[in-house]
Amino acid sequence: MKNPIENLNKLFDSRVRLGIMSALLVNDTINFNDLKELIQATDGNLASHLKALEENGYIKVHKGFIGRKTNTTYAVTKAGEKAFKAHLEALEKMIRSIE
Repeated sequence: MKNPIENLNKLFDSRVRLGIMSALLVNDTINFNDLKELIQATDGNLASHLKALEENGYIKVHKGFIGRKTNTTYAVTKAGEKAFKAHLEALEKMIRSIE
């Protein structure tokens, strides 16, 4: 039997990335400022984590405008949802194996 820890996704090791993915699973889209407030991250920190998730195909970015102001929103991709749910499942299995 495979050790549950082997099924954990290194990309989701970070508290910020866990927060981003969790927020995107329960919201169709979320904008940068709401995500920043929710996760309590700095602009630069949040941006670098979002970029890593985007580069791995786990989130998609939509840049638009509200009036003259830019509005960047994020959404989880099918691949991102699948990978994150597999990660959560691995965490649950690991916790259950300890009990």
